[in-house]
Order: sequence, then C-alpha cells, then structure tokens
Amino acid sequence: MKLGKVEFCHFLQIIALFLCLSGMNQAELSRSRSKPYFQSGRTRTKRSWVWNQFFVLEEYMGTDPLYVGKLHSDVDKGDGSIKYILSGEGASSIFIIDENTGDIHATKRLDREEQAYYTLRAQALDRLTNKPVEPESEFVIKIQDINDNEPKFLDGPYTAGVPEMSPVGTSVVQVTATDADDPTYGNSARVVYSILQGQPYFSVEPKTGVIKTALPNMDREAKDQYLLVIQAKDMVGQNGGLSGTTSVTVTLTDVNDNPPRFPRRSYQYNVPESLPVASVVARIKAADADVGPNAEMEYKIVDGDGLGVFKISVDKDTQEGIITIQKELDFEAKTSYTLRIEAANMHVDPRFLSLGPFSDMTTVKIIVEDVDEPPVFTSRLYSMVVSEAAKVGTIIGTVAAHDPDASNSPVRYSIDRNTDLERYFNIDANSGVITTAKSLDRETNAVHNITVLAMESQNPAQIGRGYVAITILDINDNAPEFAMEYETTVCENAQPGQVIQKISAIDKDDPPNGHQFYFSLTAEAANNHNFTLQDNKDNTATVLTRRNGFRRQEQSVFYLPIYIVDSGSPSLSSTNTLTIRVCDCDADGIAQTCNAEAYILPAGLSTGALIAILACVLTLLVLVLLIVTMRRRKKEPLIFDEERDIRENIVRYDDEGGGEEDTEAFDMAALRNLNIIRDTKIRRDVTPEIQFLSRPTFKSIPDNVIFREFIWERLKEADVDPCAPPYDSLQTYAFEGNGSVAESLSSLDSISSNSDQNYDYLSDWGPRFKRLADMYGTGPDCLYS
Repeated sequence: MKLGKVEFCHFLQIIALFLCLSGMNQAELSRSRSKPYFQSGRTRTKRSWVWNQFFVLEEYMGTDPLYVGKLHSDVDKGDGSIKYILSGEGASSIFIIDENTGDIHATKRLDREEQAYYTLRAQALDRLTNKPVEPESEFVIKIQDINDNEPKFLDGPYTAGVPEMSPVGTSVVQVTATDADDPTYGNSARVVYSILQGQPYFSVEPKTGVIKTALPNMDREAKDQYLLVIQAKDMVGQNGGLSGTTSVTVTLTDVNDNPPRFPRRSYQYNVPESLPVASVVARIKAADADVGPNAEMEYKIVDGDGLGVFKISVDKDTQEGIITIQKELDFEAKTSYTLRIEAANMHVDPRFLSLGPFSDMTTVKIIVEDVDEPPVFTSRLYSMVVSEAAKVGTIIGTVAAHDPDASNSPVRYSIDRNTDLERYFNIDANSGVITTAKSLDRETNAVHNITVLAMESQNPAQIGRGYVAITILDINDNAPEFAMEYETTVCENAQPGQVIQKISAIDKDDPPNGHQFYFSLTAEAANNHNFTLQDNKDNTATVLTRRNGFRRQEQSVFYLPIYIVDSGSPSLSSTNTLTIRVCDCDADGIAQTCNAEAYILPAGLSTGALIAILACVLTLLVLVLLIVTMRRRKKEPLIFDEERDIRENIVRYDDEGGGEEDTEAFDMAALRNLNIIRDTKIRRDVTPEIQFLSRPTFKSIPDNVIFREFIWERLKEADVDPCAPPYDSLQTYAFEGNGSVAESLSSLDSISSNSDQNYDYLSDWGPRFKRLADMYGTGPDCLYS
C-alpha cells in the first residue's frame, strides 16, 4: 500500500514522538556527578537530581496535553511529602507540572518557527515546610522540527530580459526560495528547483535556481516574451516534500538582426510649382522589424537630376525620410525630377552581417504641376531718384512685370495706397511709368518706399508685388537760422574785445558737400558802438564787446541783428536777433543779477520806508475789520430763538399752479391791488424808530411813484412786524401796477375778457400752439365757440 503525502507526514511524526519519549524516560533522573548540597541543620548530602534537555514535537494536533517528560528526586519516597514546582518561559501558560508526580505536559500547540526552545527551572519542596529539598535546576525543552513549511519565493514574481539570438546556456536570472523549517535537522529545508512551464526554451539549475536559455536563435520578431513557472520543493525533491512556485517573465531584447527594406521599388509624387521653399514634398519609410536604436536609419539622395533642388532628412520619431524643396520649382523650366534614395541602419551589429546588407535603395519621381502664377517683376527692388523741385507730372522711372505662365497674359499696374497714403505718386496702368502727383519736400520725407501691384488682365486675382524706393534729391530751399535759443549776457565791467557768445547755425537742407555758413552784422547794426561780430570760418561766429562800462540803469537789454548766409545755389539768408542782457557779475565773470529794478528800488525807498508802508497797510486792514465787526453786532437782535435757523435764506417755489382753480383757492387780488387793509403789527423785540399812526391814502399817481410807495410800505411793515425774520431776506412782490396800458399779463382772466383781438394766427404756428389756437381762435373748430 502506498502512503499519501499527508499520511506519510503523520507517520513520521509518530516515529519522532516515540523516539523522543524513550529518550526522555532515560533522562528522567540520574545520579549526578554534581557537587554536594548543604542544607542547614543537616549533614552534607549529594545533589540527587540533574536532567538534560527534553524534546517535544511541534504542531501536535491531539486533544490531550502532550507529555513532555518526568521530574523525580531520590528524596521523594512516594509518600506525597514532596511537591514539584516549575518556573521560567512558558511555565503555567504552556507547560504544566504535576506537583505530586513531576510529570510535565504541554497544553498548547507549539511551532518551532515561532520559538525553537524554552528555558525552565524546576525545584522539589517539602510539602509541610515548603522548603526546598533539592537545589533549583535549569533545563531546556527543545521543539523538534517537522516538515510543515513549504519553500517560498520572497522576491517573486520575477521579470528578466535576454538578448534575442543568444546561444544555448545564456544565463537569464537566478531565483531563490527559502524554507522556514530547521536546516540542521533532516531534509525539511533542502530545496530543489525545477521548471514546470517554459520548456523547451529555458531550463533551470536544480540546486542554484539559475535560469538559462535552452534553444538557440530565439527571434524577438517571432515571439518577444515568455512566461516561465519555476517550482522549489523541499525534502531534496522526494515524494512527500512541500513545494512552492513562482512565475518568471522573460523578455527578448532587440538586436540589429533585420536590415531596412523599402516596401516599394519606386514612388511618384505630384507637387504644384507654387510650393514654397522648405515645403515637404513626400515622406517615405523603409521598414525595419527592429526597434529602438537598432531601427534608426539615415536617408540620402545618391543619384538623380534633383540633387540641388530637393533634400532628404530623417524624422527622429517615426524614422521616415522627409523630402523637401531647396529651390523654387518652375513648370515652364522643368516638369519632373527623378531621385535615387538610399536608407541604411545607423548601428550595424557585426555578428549579423551575414544576414545581408543593412541598406536598401528606391526611386522617387516628382512631377511638377503647372499653376497660374502671379506676374513677376524684372527686379525685386527698384531704386529711383527725383528732385524735390520736380513739378507735378514729372516722370520718375518705369517698372516692368510679365506673366510667367505660358499664356503670357497682359499686366496692369497700380500703387498700393497703403504705402502711399498722401498720394504723392501715380503710375500708368499699362506702361508702368511712375510720375509725381504732388509737390515733394525732402525735409518732410527723404525716401518714399512704395509697393507697385501688377495683376493679370485675364485673372485679376493673380497679383504680383514690386518694391520701389524713391529718393528725394535736395535743393536749397531753407534759409539758415540759429542752432538754438541763446541766452547771452554781458557784465557791467566787461572790457573791449571780450567774447560774450559763440553762435552757430543750422539748415534743414542737405547739400552734397556739406554746409558752409557766413555770419555778419546787418547794415544798420554794423556801426554800433557796443558789440561786433567775428566770423570764425568754421560755421561759427563770435560776439565781442566794443567798449567797457555797461550800466543796467541806462540800458538793460541789447538786440543785435545777425545776418547768416548759406553756400547753396542760389544762396539763402536770414536775419536772426541775438538778445544780450546786462548783468552784475562776480569776480569770475559769472552773472549774478540781471534785473534793472534791483537798482531802481533802493534809489527811491529805503528798507525802513518799506516796512513803515507795510505796517500802515496792516493797521488799516485791522481797522476795517473792527468796523465791520461792530456793525454786524449792532444788527444782532436782543432776543435769540435757539430753535430758529439764523441764516440767510432764499426760498423759491416752483409750483406752476392749477390754472383757473387757483382763483378759487387763493385771493389773487392781493397780488394786484394796493388798497388792502392791513393791521399794523408792532414788534416786541425792538422799539421802532418811526411809528405810523395811520396809512396814507393812495392816489392816482404815476406808476413809478406807485411802485416806490408800494415797496416802501412793505419795508416799513417788515420793520415793525414781530414775526418778520431779524436778518436780511429777499421778498418778491408780484404787484403789476395800476392803469397799465397792456393791462395784466396774466392769462387767468383772458378767457372771459371781451377783447376784440384776433388770435386766429396761432393756428399757423404749428402743432405746438394748437391748444392755444383752439382756446382763443374763432374758427369753426374752436373749442369754446
């Protein structure tokens, strides 16, 4: 009968347990060769016990406690007077002892991989006195290993790489398995490696775990990855041993064993002749089964009639050959090109040269297509010159363009006005002759850059562009003038012949030989006794004094007219006035004061006089302020109402009224009639200077007198009115006067008046006066007729 794996393991455990028990029984107690033991009150006796280590199998699966061994002392006569105690690692928790018999049992399942041995101490005590009858002894319980742990690959799963085409026996990777069992006891930890998956391509060394190639010429392009399963088995691979597995992924790395090959022997591409330079014409690619650096290629044109017209480069990302244009194409000049192109690997492995040349050739034919091209100028840039004195219509030059196509369509010319905004120039549409259209000024713009457009008559969308630079030639049309505004001074103590200013001139013109200016004084200033002018012959002149002793009191400013002539043909001249101020200077000749008033003021008034005048002015100002303050205090009322807002106010009412309804709500006669009985009101806060006992009777007198009396009456009433505000106020009276020829201007009573005036003309004033025309008109549509 064959035993299975589990049954065999149980069988081995039973045998080991039997051997352990027999060994422990022999080691229960032995007469010792130990030292004598002294006990107080007794004679010296030999120690009657000593024991060696005990052994116990791990992973005990029984239900009863596992018997470990027995402790016994010669002192123990079996009458129960001796008891045994146990202490140390695992005492009471794992190991227990029968205090009467000394039997030791294990109460828990033990695992050698967790703890390999336990150190304990045993002692025999007198049960009555609880005193030791033997000295305490130490012993060890060792856990005996069984094969209960399978090998494990702690670093798995593995990945590795090996170059393709490697010879047999090339090392790939080493795998390692560990077994937690005791390597010093039996074969539980002795591991053997084998390959379960991956034959016949790979093999593994049984003892070392090194994986090697088992077949030659493994091709990455055919299969680039393999999955291996490696087994590690303990018990030296015998039956009943435990095993573990791991996976190993082996990738074949690339080598340059495939030459590049073009898929086609020839290619053809059509391109328009208008394609710009540096444009891509075509992309071709030679196939290479390799990858990475082994697939890198270089392309070159080795033959053909387009060597100078086209070039080829490589795209580093796609390894394509890119054909681009180096020169402009012209269908009328050449209609096709043929190129011989070679593709070759950049990194060739000498081991695989026998597989063939690592390069390939192909033919590329490029057909140039005709397109309708815009007109082309005979020159890319035209340079022309014209004098700024040229009259309108003067011919400056001619441009020419032609249609490069076979049709040779006529060309019409025009100027791009974005380059000639002021429209200085015109061009003949047929001949291309450029003429002036306005007067030119070199000082405003010395060079005009314009763009001329040439378009085909049959296809105006085809437009060519030519560039014209027109330089304006200078004429002498600007007179010279001072180079700057000079601030010239002369000291009062200046000596004759002293230089006070050096002047120069500028001219907006630009003569070919440069400027040459001539300086002199004007005829009326040539004989003055104060200053003279010296021409330095280098486009500068020097102003000098003719006398000494200038005085600001006599004349503080001198004006010197200077005549400047240029060297143009014809020459131009101008008169410029130099202003010279007389100043007080220090010892170094530096001007300090140039105002004539500085001398005038001290001559009339001293400093003390000025202070006295200022004091008087301040005194007058103080007096004026005091008078104004006193007058304001007199006008202040004796009694102040704190609740009243004492400020000057102008009250304005913008109520437009309600028309005829106002005649019922208000007494409008009060605005027109003076003869209104008013009660005299006496102010209680101030005593009126004049008290009127009675009112005067109004008579029929001229209107201006009536108005004067009306206002005077209101003023007197306001003075004595206790409710009148005690401050200045503005009061408006709507009195219109008596006996007015125009009568009242109010329209309140107009509708009921019996006036004979005709208002029909209001209807002719438009829709804005329609309402008035309806109210006052006499027509058939009158509202109140």
